[in-house]
Amino acid sequence: MSRARCHLRAALFLAAVSSRGATTGVAARRVLSAWPAPQEPGMEYQDAVRTLNTLQTNANYLEQVKRQRGDPQTQLEAMRLYLARSGLQVEDLDQLNIIHITGTKGKGSTCAFTERILRSYGLKTGFFSSPHLVQVRERIRINGQPISPELFTKHFWRLYHRLEETKVDLAVMEVGIGGAYDCTNIVKKPVVCGVSSLGIDHTGLLGDTMEKIAWQKGGIFKCGIPAFTVLQPDGPLAVLRDRAQQISCPLYLCPPLEALEEGGPLLTLGLEGEHQKSNAALALQLARCWLQQKGYQDTGELKASRPSLLGQLPLAPVFQPTSHMQHGLRDTEWPGRTQLLRRGPLTWYLDGAHTTSSMQACVRWFRQALHSREGPGGGSEVRVLLFNSTGDRDSAALLKLLQPCQFDYTIFCPNLTEVSSVDNADQQNFTVTLDQVLLRCLAHQQHWSRLHEDQASPEPGGPAPLLLAPRPAHTHSTSSLVFSCISHALQWISQGRDPVFQPPSPPRVLFAHPVAGSGAIVLQEAAAIHVLVTGSLHLVGGVLKLLEPSLSQ
Repeated sequence: MSRARCHLRAALFLAAVSSRGATTGVAARRVLSAWPAPQEPGMEYQDAVRTLNTLQTNANYLEQVKRQRGDPQTQLEAMRLYLARSGLQVEDLDQLNIIHITGTKGKGSTCAFTERILRSYGLKTGFFSSPHLVQVRERIRINGQPISPELFTKHFWRLYHRLEETKVDLAVMEVGIGGAYDCTNIVKKPVVCGVSSLGIDHTGLLGDTMEKIAWQKGGIFKCGIPAFTVLQPDGPLAVLRDRAQQISCPLYLCPPLEALEEGGPLLTLGLEGEHQKSNAALALQLARCWLQQKGYQDTGELKASRPSLLGQLPLAPVFQPTSHMQHGLRDTEWPGRTQLLRRGPLTWYLDGAHTTSSMQACVRWFRQALHSREGPGGGSEVRVLLFNSTGDRDSAALLKLLQPCQFDYTIFCPNLTEVSSVDNADQQNFTVTLDQVLLRCLAHQQHWSRLHEDQASPEPGGPAPLLLAPRPAHTHSTSSLVFSCISHALQWISQGRDPVFQPPSPPRVLFAHPVAGSGAIVLQEAAAIHVLVTGSLHLVGGVLKLLEPSLSQ
């Protein structure tokens, strides 16, 4: 875990500030200057990121901390101390117009929708999210754009030196994943709060049941501050309701997006996938509530009253989205989530799904995308899965969900862009060792092989939400490979046929394995290659870094 990043890591929260004069960012009263930082030796962007990386807790110490974890309440106390040492107080944060969002999946997309809607109204916005895909500075966005390397470098060193000057024994703070004890929960006066879809994730920190996780996530509720949630399973929904009542927080259930479209225009979403509809519905409620509390009149005409839902929660307003809201939903961009890149014969499908529920949504999106693109064109098609999973997630369960996609090749690799990350500070991770990540990839491969061994006797009556056209048997239908880094994996998959990704000639070792050699011929001759990259946002980020070089500029 990073000690310095404790200021920045979080469940996602978004600060929106009126265009009528206020500044945006964490320091509302300390105006963030946009002037370039002085270019001092050793203080370039990459130097700042490398220094930030040195504060990551190494893998061995992290394991020790997990075994000796104490009272999680101390994390919030430590955050207040760090905040004071940086020159800020909690009261400074209370001056911001914050929308605080938590959840297991979809909180990033919800933030992206909400932020874009507010910008459609002419507002200036600040947006913090974690983790980043390609560069650390993506975590802090002003008006939808990551802050510049110069601005990140300037304020990083300013904060770093301030903390150095007041150096005391540092407490180790756990990764921010949103909820009662997350470092962002020192914010006491958000304008509105939101809860996206809940599922099983981060069980070591949040608990091993949906109800325990819901209790943690409901910890962001504040007395008298309105909050909204998407529809949850009965157990977690009841926990959220009880938490809200205990805190005296008015909590509302978001109606489905279809209810807002009824009698009005169909809403076009900038993000693909059916699962994005619930994120968009939550974003509309959050943006509307924020706008109303700030005195805006054009917030959508009400369509219906607010009946209760089975005695659980009152339903949030059903209203006609304004043109600003419609444009915001349509223009939302959020890389690495249900993202398509078409490159010659290759189509890359990128989605950072890493929980069972988000993987189910990813599979539906991928299969629907394949189905919609099927045509009479001749030539063979090859489907490739590029997968990795980290932390305490059940990779076997995730891989089982991916089986119906009928992949011809499955590739496993760690979240390392290159074998050595010395020249790529944004992708460095000292919380795990190289041996650990490679052994985990081999374990993924073993899980995948077992799944295919069991395929001869499938469970009857399994769900089939979308049936694809039958495919002829492929001689490599169970083939899998492990590569040591993302670059090698992409070189093998693309075979030089991606017009943008054109690395030097691949090392001969990439074709030493019999499957790699024969598969290379299949990929070179295929009329179309469909590649799904999933299982980890960090994996998707590494792939984007190589396929979209502009993101690193």
